Amino acid sequence: MGIDLHIHTIFSDGTLSPCETVEMAKSKGIDGLAITDHDEIGGVKEGLEAGEKFGVKVIPGAEFSAKYNEKTLHILGYFVDYENPKLIEFVAQMKEARLNRTIKIIDKLAEQGLYITLADVQENAGIGGIGRPHIATALINKGFIKDAHTAFNLYLGDGKPCHISKSNIGPEVIIQLIKEAKGIPVLAHPNLNKMDKYIPELVEMGMRGVEVWTPSQSPKEVNRYLEIVKKYNLIATGGSDSHGTRPGYPQIGEFSLPYINMIGELEKARLT
Repeated sequence: MGIDLHIHTIFSDGTLSPCETVEMAKSKGIDGLAITDHDEIGGVKEGLEAGEKFGVKVIPGAEFSAKYNEKTLHILGYFVDYENPKLIEFVAQMKEARLNRTIKIIDKLAEQGLYITLADVQENAGIGGIGRPHIATALINKGFIKDAHTAFNLYLGDGKPCHISKSNIGPEVIIQLIKEAKGIPVLAHPNLNKMDKYIPELVEMGMRGVEVWTPSQSPKEVNRYLEIVKKYNLIATGGSDSHGTRPGYPQIGEFSLPYINMIGELEKARLT
């Protein structure tokens, strides 16, 4: 048996529905997973129902973006109450912010001679909020670039000509939101955002865990984060960051962890 606590669906920038995600996970030997769409909880209910159908333990979750000391970071919320009114309102606000960000990116792309429309992007988007992968797909479909990697390297990545920051919301706001929704806040892929030195401050804000096992982190980095987890008495989690069948991301089943007591530790943390 295996677990994967970081998976995206069509409710953000994944390619599979929550039901398809759970069914594929089961076929790949994964018996526990978390649906963690970007700033979105719309797919959780379908995922939970699919979990019952296919005999997979599904954790309701989300991955929220925040900004701290000019750095973007991602915070996973596990076991959130997806019917929490404040959480629902926040997600609606983030969806609107993503739409406005997309319009600004389209304008910047036009300045580079890359003409796409909002309709082109929405055609490729999922049910939830729009993300940069959807913009990259629109650029590919128009023949401006050959793949998403090129889109991010030349235009959409951090510091590139058409990049627009996703969120100016502080991590303390996100952490409190997750806790009010009875969830467990966990720092996602800290190596990608160079967040190591800020982990003590995030712990002070209420961060309860760190994503230790993920394809983006080397064995050396895994060992470093295990030491950090031990030092600050945090929960160690892990996941593939799969986006379904989207190229450039791990496919479901390519990266999973043994079904150790990680889920139990998260459940236990909700009670403390």
